[in-house]
Amino acid sequence: MSTPEFSRLERIDTIGEGERSIAITASEAERAALAARFGLVSVDRLEATFRVKRDAAGIVARGAVSAAVVQACSVTDEPLPQSVSEDVALRFVTEQEAAAEEEIELDLDALDTMPYDGAAIDLGEAAAETMALALDPFPRGPNAAAALRAAGVISEEEAKPAGALAGLKGLFGKV
Repeated sequence: MSTPEFSRLERIDTIGEGERSIAITASEAERAALAARFGLVSVDRLEATFRVKRDAAGIVARGAVSAAVVQACSVTDEPLPQSVSEDVALRFVTEQEAAAEEEIELDLDALDTMPYDGAAIDLGEAAAETMALALDPFPRGPNAAAALRAAGVISEEEAKPAGALAGLKGLFGKV
């Protein structure tokens, strides 16, 4: 596995039961690499703050990720500036624990889990993944509806639910 573009490793032997605050910011080169990885026009800002501590089930990181990115409209390719402001609540578990973990029903207090190699957690990768997951996967700009209409694509409102079955209605009326 290659090193993530925005890697901020925190050695686990430096993390205790008391909370420690960590702030990270992506450099210009890291932001450019993240934009390429996630198919974005640009990542203009990416920063995060975490409160990290150890507990019985792993390492817990809570905090916030904020970013300013430019996505391309999924219809017109026009640049769309977007901002991200996401709260983060993660539990880092060893890769072995993550592999052995079965999918379970999560309660409201459950934390998302991220695997780590046993020596360090990567808060930069956690911030990058949080940013990417917060973005609209199919962003549409103000000109998207007109471009779709010009291409002959009708909206959901225009496509009546019985549109494909409308011809059958007449047949049933004759019976």
